[in-house]
Amino acid sequence: MTKQNKLFAAGLTAGIVAIGAGYVYSQSNSQSQTQSQNQATPTSASAAGNTSTADSKQAVTIAYQTGVDPAKLAQADKTYEQTTQRDINWRKFDTGADVVAAISAGSIDIGNIGSSPLAAAATKGVPLQVFLVTSEIGEAESLVVRNASNIKTPQDLIGKKIAVPYVSTTHYSLLAALKHWNIDPNKVTIINLRPPEINAAWERGDIDATYVWEPVLSKVKATGHVLTTSKEVASWGSPTYDLWVARKDFAQKNPDFLKQFVKISTDATGKYSQDPKAFIGNASNVQKIAQITGSTPSDISTLLAGNRYLPVSEQQTLLQKPFADNIRKTAEFLKSQGKVDTVLADYSDFVTNQYLDSK
Repeated sequence: MTKQNKLFAAGLTAGIVAIGAGYVYSQSNSQSQTQSQNQATPTSASAAGNTSTADSKQAVTIAYQTGVDPAKLAQADKTYEQTTQRDINWRKFDTGADVVAAISAGSIDIGNIGSSPLAAAATKGVPLQVFLVTSEIGEAESLVVRNASNIKTPQDLIGKKIAVPYVSTTHYSLLAALKHWNIDPNKVTIINLRPPEINAAWERGDIDATYVWEPVLSKVKATGHVLTTSKEVASWGSPTYDLWVARKDFAQKNPDFLKQFVKISTDATGKYSQDPKAFIGNASNVQKIAQITGSTPSDISTLLAGNRYLPVSEQQTLLQKPFADNIRKTAEFLKSQGKVDTVLADYSDFVTNQYLDSK
């Protein structure tokens, strides 16, 4: 095993099995409006028609990341709390691996991750299930190279330092891009950094390139240029997705909550998809999403357009055998790159469409 793969394996293990508060990143002061909703007094779930289990009146802990999508507006407006009549503790995480660690530890109920960390987690047997696809990732995740590094073509990456969060969708996309360009990953130096650390390393001039998402993406593009995007990598046969997963035990006890969560989320993405100009034309929408994600308001329009939001009808078909096959193919690719040790025969147990409603 190469030194690079040993480092990846260590990162993967830590990301999936580590337990502790160090993996939970509380919201910053700029997101105090979202934090305040965490203090709301729980309301009886019976008003929302939830099942009368012990969990139906308990607060729900949800891990979110800073990717830009229309449902962030519902989060800012407290629509999830108002509709479900449940108190929600929103916790911001920097990477999917950290979210998986928290799910494994039982410290969160629902989490936002990408398809690559999902494949790694499922392969390790983490008890989670994907129940909603937020988007097929496009230009919202991109490989940006520093202008000063004089990288003009993919071959110029050889010998350069590239930062990504390990076990993330951008890590997967980077490896897929290198394979497409016939570049041995061992001929570049891939560094494991979380997005905030990537931003700091970029400002210091420690790295030549990064494959990353918002809000760091916009910051590095100011002094760099895009070499490829996840939309292009998807066209080469390696698509990535932004997902919502739930702990299996939570899902079994809270089916009504997940159905309501899905409806709120898909209503938000559907409203955007129906009329993007009207959605963006509302300055309040833009400001709220920017506040939740830490992105620059002027970038929100481009970032929202950088992903494809799947309608419910498409998700109902996708979240069956097709997505289980996608997880397996992702795991197979990670194994071929020496990033996981094995691949399961079937990933169907980690996928469900039972909380989707086309009505």
